[in-house]
Amino acid sequence: MTEHARSARAKSGQSTSEASNLTRMNDRIFERFSEFIKAELGIKMPASKKTLLEARLQKRLRELCMSTHEEYCDYLFSPQGMEDELVNLVDVVTTNTTDFFREPKHFDLMQEKVLPELFARGGASRTMSIWSAGCSSGEEPYTLAMVMSEFARQNAGFTFKILATDISTQVLRMAVRAVYPETKIGPIPQEYRKRYLLRSKDRTRRLVRIGPDARNHVRFRRLNFMEEFSFDGMLDIIFCRNVVIYFDRPTQEMLFSRFCRKLAPGGYLFIGHSESLAGMNLPLEPVAPTVYRKI
Repeated sequence: MTEHARSARAKSGQSTSEASNLTRMNDRIFERFSEFIKAELGIKMPASKKTLLEARLQKRLRELCMSTHEEYCDYLFSPQGMEDELVNLVDVVTTNTTDFFREPKHFDLMQEKVLPELFARGGASRTMSIWSAGCSSGEEPYTLAMVMSEFARQNAGFTFKILATDISTQVLRMAVRAVYPETKIGPIPQEYRKRYLLRSKDRTRRLVRIGPDARNHVRFRRLNFMEEFSFDGMLDIIFCRNVVIYFDRPTQEMLFSRFCRKLAPGGYLFIGHSESLAGMNLPLEPVAPTVYRKI
């Protein structure tokens, strides 16, 4: 518990259970949160999301023994709050939904067209570089690692590396751990399960871990899209799927322009099926639904 939380609890004499009886967030406080979240994270937070934000903040208020959103707001914007609490606010406002082999046609296209084309162009002379942008709890980059490892088994000299980023430290911890319930592995082909998954020795736990043949190709790091992309080198493939839907249109176009600057000529961008590049001035040509090649 932070010193601020201890002080707040001591002054109010509240128990944790009493602190759970929260007041509603007033419009002024919501507006302050909304403006900050848009400026800091790029995520749009219209008035229609007020009830959602209230609900998601309840756990933080209980854990900090605070009774009002105003008290939490004052703490968040204090120097200590900016240092200690901002990372928790990020976890509160970001949505993390993902699966192994989500949108499977993307991975079919990778195997049948994208990887053969890029490998034929570059051969064994260099390592292919892939970015999973908005990787959540790791299912997407580990799916990529399995698909590309399979391609490597069939094509001598093929090497690759995967950078996986997310703004949420909570989901990144899960991704690095690489442990998932067995209920999550349904979409993974049986032959991939045999090669790339490790089952828990305690079968009653019904857990699997991504094995080193796939796991060792993935490097995770925290990245806020509103900050500069501070990593070197050009990328052959970028997966950014179902991430920019939380941003307004100008922010989306700004982000896709920045992705294109990191994408090598002839490289590929994969986006989500609920997203669109229509009307954006980008150096991309469509290859398949939600798949583009840099011109």
